[in-house]
Amino acid sequence: MAATPSAATDPTYCRAHMNYVVRSGIAGATEPVEVTIRDGRRAALPNWQTCGFELMHHAAALDDWRDDAAIERVHYAEMSALARASTGCDYALVSGHIKRDPEQAAKHADLGPIEFVHSDFAASYSDNIVNFYRNATDDAQRALARAGIDAAVVTRARRTLILQFWRNIGPAVMDRPLAFCDARTVAAAELRALPVHNYAGGGGFFETLAIAAPRIPSAHRWYVFPAMQRDEVVAFRTYDSDRVASGEPFWTPHSAFSDPAVAPGHPSRRSIELRATCLFL
Repeated sequence: MAATPSAATDPTYCRAHMNYVVRSGIAGATEPVEVTIRDGRRAALPNWQTCGFELMHHAAALDDWRDDAAIERVHYAEMSALARASTGCDYALVSGHIKRDPEQAAKHADLGPIEFVHSDFAASYSDNIVNFYRNATDDAQRALARAGIDAAVVTRARRTLILQFWRNIGPAVMDRPLAFCDARTVAAAELRALPVHNYAGGGGFFETLAIAAPRIPSAHRWYVFPAMQRDEVVAFRTYDSDRVASGEPFWTPHSAFSDPAVAPGHPSRRSIELRATCLFL
């Protein structure tokens, strides 16, 4: 792993517990580990290409996030453009979004803030991407149409990268904000591929990456960006076929956590996340 010489002096935001999977034993069993979470706004962090995540300024055109049709009509194109500018890819496909708030959590538990240390996709995810667009659902067909391409372009891409975007659309202070772990501080040996079936009732199957509890909790470097504003977004990498091939970190562990300064639900987190499938031809 690459050295992170600035981490020791990065200002602390809080101490909190993160739910990791146990190092050995029952598959998927978790254990809480108390870690230091640093203030990403005041830290000497590199860009997302290096540590896996990055706070970006991005003023969205939408003010009302309740209208899902408007989000698809307006915001998908914005985030596709940001993904292309951030990665230099030829195409960036956005096929859906997830809002996390009490109303969505009431519909399905998977739509609440996820308090489990994970990176969304395992190395096997390339097959899921190709199959998703080859067997195009309505969402996939619309994403391809917006880009002006067909599924054959996805199949022949020489490199595929998933860049995700997380935005706070609620109060600046929230009960379960999202923290990000410097990908350079998490070794491949600490990754555990776990099967996910029927996520949020949407069907399908993929493998996610759970993270094993570190032997030394301070080895994993955690960061949060306090008081996220509407004109800010965190970009984070969760898959990169080039990095899978080279053995470099393609993961960015992340998790919601209980902010000790905020009582649960006062106020509840309200956020939106989108995933851009970035294609390099």
